[in-house]
Amino acid sequence: MGEPLRMGIVGCGNISAQYLRTLTSADETSVVAVADLDADKAAHAAATYGARAFSVDEIFGVDEIEWILNLTTPAAHEDVSLAAIGQGLSVYNEKPLCATVAAAQRVLEAAHAAGVAVGSAPDTVLGTGLQTARATLASGAIGRPVFATATMAVPGHELWHPAPDFYYAPGGGPLLDMGPYYLTALVTLLGPVAAVYGAASRTRDERIISSGPRKGERIGVAVDSHITAICEHASGALTTLIMSFDAAASQAARIEVHGEEGSMAVPDPNEFHGAVQVHSVGGTWEMVTPSAGYTGAGRGLGLIDIARSADRRTGRASAELGFHVLDVMSSILRSADDGQRRMVSSTCTVPDPVPLTELSYARTGGAGQRA
Repeated sequence: MGEPLRMGIVGCGNISAQYLRTLTSADETSVVAVADLDADKAAHAAATYGARAFSVDEIFGVDEIEWILNLTTPAAHEDVSLAAIGQGLSVYNEKPLCATVAAAQRVLEAAHAAGVAVGSAPDTVLGTGLQTARATLASGAIGRPVFATATMAVPGHELWHPAPDFYYAPGGGPLLDMGPYYLTALVTLLGPVAAVYGAASRTRDERIISSGPRKGERIGVAVDSHITAICEHASGALTTLIMSFDAAASQAARIEVHGEEGSMAVPDPNEFHGAVQVHSVGGTWEMVTPSAGYTGAGRGLGLIDIARSADRRTGRASAELGFHVLDVMSSILRSADDGQRRMVSSTCTVPDPVPLTELSYARTGGAGQRA
């Protein structure tokens, strides 16, 4: 391996610590600089992880940087991405790729014109959980996939997040927030989505923050908080998708895939690891030994995967996949709005599978849980 992939991070909010732990510990990556609109947050992150702090305007001009990791809120993804691209930098966005399909198109067009690369979270699909599920499916263990179910049903982020406003603003909601994990997993397992039906509801117009300095404050809800969809995959498989901030709790499986010869339980797509189980017709549930994916994974794995590629630009957490998932979600929301079945205009190539690969963390800190 050559020199680590050098990057700057824009956005030092809640999720940034997970990325920083991974990317400052892995052999393949190095965090040179961090920036945030809140200078104190940037200074704290820089001091904790051995980087340098800059303003958001300054960071794009730091000479050593090759990639910008964009951890801002979805509404800011386009502006930050275009600023990075304008300085000749490749950019990797936290999910979703952008807040809208039109914004994502502008980013991809600008990147193409500038000759730089774009990547997109989520990268959880590259861990042992989803990759073992993919290998199990490819082995024919459950036969031809017929349908899948995917369920994320929780009370809402205001119960734990100290500033949950953006989850209920345009560009937020359960589908755009958590849907990327589930749909990226489903596209990886069953292929791209060709058409969707959607329905949506909004339980209440206000939410109450339950923790932090703003505890008790009421915030407005400007988006639907419960989404149900049917996704028609080009392969012929059907997925029933539920994404909700309106449930007290759920015992439903995160993802199940049902085939002609058996069923498969898939672990939480918001995690890198987890048990895969298979139930053949007339049999019982049996655990599957992890057989594929990166072990020892953490947030930022997508950039490590890029750093491992021959050109240090091409990764499995690709803009093509991220754009298709965003297009699927946008199509679901449009269908929910007008009650019509919607064709999904984009498609994607499912990224190459990941063989069972142990990640190496030469520097202190590690990435967290191992498979």
